[in-house]
Amino acid sequence: MNLRFAEAACEEAAEGATVWVHDYNLWLAPGYIRERRPDLKIAFFHHTPFPGNDVFAILPWREQILESLLCCDVVGFHIPRYTENFARAASTLVGANRGPKVPVDKKFITVGTALSEGTVTSHLEHNGRCVQLLSSPVGTSPDVIQELSWSAAVENHGELIVQDTKKGRKLILSASRVDYTKGNEELLLAYERLLERRPDLHGDVVLMLACVAAASGMKIYEDTQRSIEEMAGRINGRFSQIDWVPVRFSTRRIPYEEMIAWFCHADVCWITPLRDGLNLVAKEYAAARRNRGGVLVLSEFTGASVVLDGAVLTNPYSNRRMDETIETALVMPEEEQRDRMSRMTEAVENYTVKDWAEEQLAGFPQAVVA
Repeated sequence: MNLRFAEAACEEAAEGATVWVHDYNLWLAPGYIRERRPDLKIAFFHHTPFPGNDVFAILPWREQILESLLCCDVVGFHIPRYTENFARAASTLVGANRGPKVPVDKKFITVGTALSEGTVTSHLEHNGRCVQLLSSPVGTSPDVIQELSWSAAVENHGELIVQDTKKGRKLILSASRVDYTKGNEELLLAYERLLERRPDLHGDVVLMLACVAAASGMKIYEDTQRSIEEMAGRINGRFSQIDWVPVRFSTRRIPYEEMIAWFCHADVCWITPLRDGLNLVAKEYAAARRNRGGVLVLSEFTGASVVLDGAVLTNPYSNRRMDETIETALVMPEEEQRDRMSRMTEAVENYTVKDWAEEQLAGFPQAVVA
């Protein structure tokens, strides 16, 4: 597959053009492209977390992957931790020379979270090539989201949410896909514990779990979906009242305008992946809540956790921490909500998807190592 993509790119690219390759599925493509078209500039962006060296080294093809990525001119990652993981793997497994470490950009949180880094390797040198390393968290389009949030279509969706789901209750929203890494099961178990501890919340809180179904044919995803459905059903069976169902669960792909309406009306956005390269849902929620309150409860194992100062960080591996943070979110004073949300909205507005693309494509080294 990688070879076919590489051949297609080489066939289409003009002399000296830039080829931008995306994610681990195409790890081997840069090597094939460089072999066939040495005139091309190659950038690679890694959307998923690049693992630590002891985990990455398990792969039998580790050298081939690293040698391919070191054929690039620019290799980008969401956050400095992933960049450092790659730099360490490249230096220890195939002998790439690491450039100096530099302080991370001010948009990153440098202390206090699972994925924080204070410094990051600037570049690698290997086989006469200088490979620039960039830490650039993919942005969203806050102007589009904010314009949509006041549109008639979104307001119509919002009215239905208020009438059919919220009904004066605290609305907790979680949006992801059916995936064993997304922490949906951990979230449902935490919600079940909340309802067990807090009978006073029965009828006063509702969870909307929007969990897009994975493609059919993969047993692990089918098993995960079955587990999520069983948990949601159990919670509803245990706690439902005549006029209250504690979990609303959907596996359909929600249209974007409707999703914006859910963001606008959710008092809490609860995002708890076990691992996630970034998590754009968290950024989109912050964009939609401009000049409003709302609480983002976010796993500290997402890349977004080191760029969204103001999120309530949680640990999906810890029942105690999951329990504490959802309780904190539900009682947070409005003034604190607005203060936290304004910081997150500012971060999202200051680094959009356009800024991300420009930073990546402007990152080519000025000279090749002799």
